[in-house]
Amino acid sequence: MLHIIQQILFIIVLGFASFIFYKKIMSIRRNINLGKEETFGGAAGLRWKNVLLLALGQKKMFKRMTPAILHFFVYAGFLIINVEMLEIMLDGILGTHRLFAPYISSIYPILVGFFELLAFTVLVSCVIFLIRRNVLKIKRLTTGELSGGWPKTDANLILITEVVLMSLLLIMNACDYNLQQMGSEHYMQTGPFWISQYIAPLFSGLSETSLIAIERSAWWIHIVGILAFLNYLPYSKHLHIVLAFPNAYYAALEPAGKMHNMTDIQQEVLYMMEPEKAPTEVPADAAPARFGAKDVMDLSWKSLMDAYACTECGRCTTNCPANITGKKLSPRKIMMDTRDRLEEVGKNVDANKTFVEDGKALLHDYITTEELRACTSCNACVEACPVSINPLNIILELRRNLYMEEGDVPQEWMQMSTNIENNMAPWKMSPDDRDAWVHN
Repeated sequence: MLHIIQQILFIIVLGFASFIFYKKIMSIRRNINLGKEETFGGAAGLRWKNVLLLALGQKKMFKRMTPAILHFFVYAGFLIINVEMLEIMLDGILGTHRLFAPYISSIYPILVGFFELLAFTVLVSCVIFLIRRNVLKIKRLTTGELSGGWPKTDANLILITEVVLMSLLLIMNACDYNLQQMGSEHYMQTGPFWISQYIAPLFSGLSETSLIAIERSAWWIHIVGILAFLNYLPYSKHLHIVLAFPNAYYAALEPAGKMHNMTDIQQEVLYMMEPEKAPTEVPADAAPARFGAKDVMDLSWKSLMDAYACTECGRCTTNCPANITGKKLSPRKIMMDTRDRLEEVGKNVDANKTFVEDGKALLHDYITTEELRACTSCNACVEACPVSINPLNIILELRRNLYMEEGDVPQEWMQMSTNIENNMAPWKMSPDDRDAWVHN
């Protein structure tokens, strides 16, 4: 009877957690789709290669070996341990215990032992990450936008949760082994596992009832913790665990630094140079185009997905020459601000069924003019990002709006633009004067 009650309770908990997770993921998907359309055609083979190398293989992470190796242990452990999670989930749904053991009895202890080894490396790596953040206080992990408040708490909370979850897995298996030796009902003989066998003596003096209570408690806390982690994921920077894959697939394939001109502006330049091609009439219902982006809805959906995929690792900021020289620009902050504004817009849409003007915008209210002007468009942030995020796209779109709609331009930039418009060159010389200068 107890097993049936546990089975029913597990199915209820699993269904509720899955429903909540689905709702939040659909909300994030809706938020991303608030952005402008952007198409990515062709080169499927190259895009899948990026997924394998960048998202799955963590290729860019290995530019810094220490965090790369630690992150690889955590990431590989997270992916592979999910195979054991499948058995735990099925045990909860079907009311069984170690469902796969009778079918693969010869290799089952080796598989679980391997999972335990991964769990142990995840545990150790997370402890080292906590030390790096809170004791050694690595600069890129503790300064600027991560110097306090929620981002720091978020990172520590995830690391502590992973330490607890991995510890519970090992404790559960250790108690399970002791119960096997007692011949306890439902605890089939699998033999000792690679890591938990060294923890088992800590519980050897307990009664069968106590061992079952600890083993079941560890099982329940572990599985509820996993489901809680699943639902916390969309609110955390660790959403990159999911979005790194589509982000790598849709990463730009053209050479870094290539800027996409606005069609309307290109046409204006063409008409200036070849007036005969200019249309004689403009349609009465033609809506004026917005130059660049003022708010998140003016950005492409890929830029909005970039914001959700940001790992907040700070590699973009530590490689930014403007930031290194003391400017206020931080590409990491650009991504975090975009995500925060997008979440605010999403809540507005949820409350009103459509977006109702709230008097705020990404430009000025979240990202300042000083930050945008500091960017040199060098692409160092894009090159440094391990999951192919492009902060520069957002910076350029906001700066276009600042420049072309608000006219908020440094005098030197305005003079250059005026010269280009009047003389078709950055210099204050007419084409005839330049031609004469060349020939003299």
